[in-house]
Amino acid sequence: MERNINFDQWKWVQLNKHELNAVWDKETLLSSWLMNVRKNNNNCVKVHGMIDGERVVNGSLIYRQNVDEEEDHRIFHFYVTCNTLFTVDLEFTSFKELSPEVMLRQLNKAENAVDGFLFLLGELVNDLLGEIDQFEESLYKLMWGVKKRNEMRILEHVFHQRHELLVCKNLLIPIQELKMAIDETNFPAVNNGEIFIRTCKRIDRANVLLREYEEELDSIIHLEEVISSHRGNEIMKTLTVLTIIFTPIMALGALWGMNFKHMPELDWKYGYLVSIISIVASTALLYGYLKTKGWTGDLLKGKKKGSFFH
Repeated sequence: MERNINFDQWKWVQLNKHELNAVWDKETLLSSWLMNVRKNNNNCVKVHGMIDGERVVNGSLIYRQNVDEEEDHRIFHFYVTCNTLFTVDLEFTSFKELSPEVMLRQLNKAENAVDGFLFLLGELVNDLLGEIDQFEESLYKLMWGVKKRNEMRILEHVFHQRHELLVCKNLLIPIQELKMAIDETNFPAVNNGEIFIRTCKRIDRANVLLREYEEELDSIIHLEEVISSHRGNEIMKTLTVLTIIFTPIMALGALWGMNFKHMPELDWKYGYLVSIISIVASTALLYGYLKTKGWTGDLLKGKKKGSFFH
């Protein structure tokens, strides 16, 4: 159902996709935009400059996205002039932070339709900032989880958080483009107005937070790579040293395990004792040599509780 809201200085026309035919004949300037609305399901922004003496910005904006399902997203379409804002599939229920009554009062204070649209964009960014706050809480737990429970599942959580961050950035980038498009169009009494400046600062704040959290996640990923590499090196070093240390046992055991008929050691009275002493002595000498060279490292040292490398 078409819904017109007449504020003191501008008008907001809210539509649904199935109502576009009713508007087609009323506003000829909207024809090309209405045609694109029917088939467009992606972000887009178009700046037309002056059309019949009016500055126009239109397009589509994805403002909600499920982090687990690609197709689960919400999009609205907009057509903005100085005096009128047309939106398709954007309702008051789309906003989380403000009630419809408060939003109507704030929109009525806007001097033109562009300021009203900027206010709506600012509220969408405000909702996104709320999601970023939740992301920050998860990132804090993840940061300490890396230290307390450094295991494979933590790395999976890191990449899940990275994907969630990319989704947030993907929502913010089109809003940044839209802000630049409005700035480029140079609507009268808009670019230096309070609402434009506040919305720009809110977008910048969200962008800074996402960039900083991205750097934190990159640091965690780099730390995980260092830890994994260190663990791999320690495992290979341990296996190599153990193989070398037990080489005399395997060699002498293989030698004395032969079934040749004439083996002088079989007739020795203390042959068994000599073999044991030979194995222990050769193993000890080999380990002492590795220890002297410093090739055993800290393999025999216990790991401290809470260590990244335990």
